[in-house]
Amino acid sequence: MIVSDAAINRRITVFVSMVLIVVAGLYAYSVLPRESTPEIVIPILLVSTSYQGVAPADMESLVTIPIERKLTGLSGVKSIQSTSSEGISVIQVEFEADEDVDVVRQKVRDKVDQAKPDLPEEADDPQITEINVSDFPFMFISMTGDQIPLSIMTKLAEDLEDDIEAVKGVLEVNVVGGVEREIQIVVDPDRVTEYGISLADLVTLARVENVNTPAGAMELGEGRFSVRVPGEFTTADEINNLVVKAGQGGVVYMRDIAEIRDGYKDIESISRLNGRRAVTLSVSKRAGENLIDVAGRARECMEAYRHRLLPGMDLVVTMDHSDDIRDMVSELENNIISGLILVLAVVFIFMGLTSAVMVALAIPLSMLVTFAALYATGTTLNMVVLFSLILALGMLVDNGIVVVENIYRMMQMGMPPVKAAKAGAGEVAWPIITSTLTTVAAFAPLMFWPGVWGSFMFFLPQTVIIALCGSLFVGLVVNPALASRFARVKGAPEEGAEDPEEAMMRAPRSLTIRAYAALLRLALRWRLVTVVLAFTSLVVIIAVYAQNPRLEFVPETEPRQTQVEVDTSEGTRLEVTDGVVRSIEAIAREYGDDVEHLLASSGSRGASTNVNTTSTASHQGR
Repeated sequence: MIVSDAAINRRITVFVSMVLIVVAGLYAYSVLPRESTPEIVIPILLVSTSYQGVAPADMESLVTIPIERKLTGLSGVKSIQSTSSEGISVIQVEFEADEDVDVVRQKVRDKVDQAKPDLPEEADDPQITEINVSDFPFMFISMTGDQIPLSIMTKLAEDLEDDIEAVKGVLEVNVVGGVEREIQIVVDPDRVTEYGISLADLVTLARVENVNTPAGAMELGEGRFSVRVPGEFTTADEINNLVVKAGQGGVVYMRDIAEIRDGYKDIESISRLNGRRAVTLSVSKRAGENLIDVAGRARECMEAYRHRLLPGMDLVVTMDHSDDIRDMVSELENNIISGLILVLAVVFIFMGLTSAVMVALAIPLSMLVTFAALYATGTTLNMVVLFSLILALGMLVDNGIVVVENIYRMMQMGMPPVKAAKAGAGEVAWPIITSTLTTVAAFAPLMFWPGVWGSFMFFLPQTVIIALCGSLFVGLVVNPALASRFARVKGAPEEGAEDPEEAMMRAPRSLTIRAYAALLRLALRWRLVTVVLAFTSLVVIIAVYAQNPRLEFVPETEPRQTQVEVDTSEGTRLEVTDGVVRSIEAIAREYGDDVEHLLASSGSRGASTNVNTTSTASHQGR
């Protein structure tokens, strides 16, 4: 084999290459970002529009339908689904998997702009967002405190939000379950009627006056200065002095017809952790960052913030995806070490220590080649890649065992190490190449799996194929070079001795080998019967499986969490919904120590484990 012969003739180059592989692989492994899921873009865009205080039926007719009419003309659309709730309209546009998300986002934005003239002026501008798996929250931190006012908890949570957002690698932090400050203008209807002032005029006045107005520039001497008229309100008292109406009868100020209150918006949701009032922070990381490192820095920031909490308050991490990734990385490292030990033990028993070490080197070298290739292609070390590496681990030593064993056999027959390495590797080169290619051919079609799941699972065949190619490189290049230099055989036949092959055939054999030889002779004697039995077994197995196929896309696993979603009648008050949620909490508490955390939310679906948004409605809970 030309490749093996070249490697044997240039052993120093191979040994230097091994050092480079070790250095590059270890560096790549240390810097590869750890993530829970691969970075894939789902071809779904969400168009959300807020219109506070509007009933679901009106939201559908005033907002959802006008936007849907414009979106139906888009090309490449797979489906359009809409949900109209109280004060919010969400339209989900799913495109075909081969569509460019950047292009379709611009198309959707153009269609939404065309629909804006048909929307009510009071409605907020539609927001277009895309779903990216890497932007999903990876950590939830709950701040609890029964006796602490919710406004103070919200302020402390917002301070913690600012601290965590400053952590390297954190994309954003959202606070869920708190209260929002609101300046309220409580109008006296009798006085408004008496002065002949409309509510629309008051809304326009408050909006127009609460702005900083640019006034151009002014040149003084050698300098040029920008001029602006500050008009934004800094205190609630400034609103009292607004002139609402002026005439011959005098001036009407805002304080004459309304009361200004510096307060908070009405509570739209209630959140609890283990029965205690809670405010939750959802943390998302930047794409390409190491999830384990980011989570560690976020936890350090959280722990440093504890001393600022009031007595009776606590911070609890209720979800952290980095724990799963840390466990999978640890499992991979454990499997690599275990595989090395087992391969060393098995091969040492049959072939000696030197051969065992050469075969066992296939595992770390192939893995290091794979890590370097993943780093070069910009792939992260996510759960799919880690699973693929564990899957490929058992196949990495096959080529090395075949090559080293055949070289060992040639040396037992009296060949010198260099000649035995060339002959042994050349004899089995094409069989191991063919064997590797057949395995590659089994995984290659998965790389062309269409759709979102295809993008998600693409990393499995990619990683396995790279690992198998790495093991083939080790088997054809590294193992022959090492064997030609270090392989030794005890009791090699001397010149003029009995034919080596005949001596090997008469040598004592183990019970396993003798049993296999007897079975093989029986099969060769009854060849037709053997073939018929094999074919019959295949037909029987297919027939039995066809009776109960048990087909499923994702296997059933023991869940780590359970979600109970509550839907009462629309229009149900928040307090009533919360009473239903509390009754479910009481049932869950009966499981005692089996429950690590019990999170409850009324008035919304709570902080989702998948997306950084919440759905608010007084009749919903989780």
